[in-house]
Amino acid sequence: MNPETRAAGMVADLMVLSARTAPKGKAADSITAAIKTGDELKTLADEMKRIGERDSIGFFIRDAGNVASADACVILGCQGGTVLGLDCGGCGYATCKELAEAWSKRDQNQNQPFSGPNCVIKMADLGIALGSAVKTASIHNLDNRIMYSAGVAALSLGWLPGCSVAYAIPVRAAGKNIFFDRKV
Repeated sequence: MNPETRAAGMVADLMVLSARTAPKGKAADSITAAIKTGDELKTLADEMKRIGERDSIGFFIRDAGNVASADACVILGCQGGTVLGLDCGGCGYATCKELAEAWSKRDQNQNQPFSGPNCVIKMADLGIALGSAVKTASIHNLDNRIMYSAGVAALSLGWLPGCSVAYAIPVRAAGKNIFFDRKV
């Protein structure tokens, strides 16, 4: 393993630490994190390509090439169906109890990338965790990109049990940023 790849793995660990310790609404942690490397990157890229071809979504196929070339991939997901008891209405329901009831009745076999409804505060928590993770990568000069496509594929592979939404952040330490100048 070259020094750049080894350093990318260390920074990926720090990215997960940043996501874990990021501020959360009501201080309730529902973030799940995973780091994939080596052959798991190929598995993730293959699933992205499969979904892209199945659904005719070109950017999934383009992104699969980035994931296959990455040193590591940090995947962050959220258990958005659990409630916080704030009754804020941000999810579209008047009460958290109504959200929980809708969650329990959702069609888990739907052909959708994410499942919902989701607590809006937990979705904000996921966004803050993602921002904290990429900030850490940036501080360490590690090229990265937040990818919806890779998060969808990670959920499809069952890598984040209990999560309803996920995004992934592939990282690469190289002389040229592989996440720049991309074409669909």
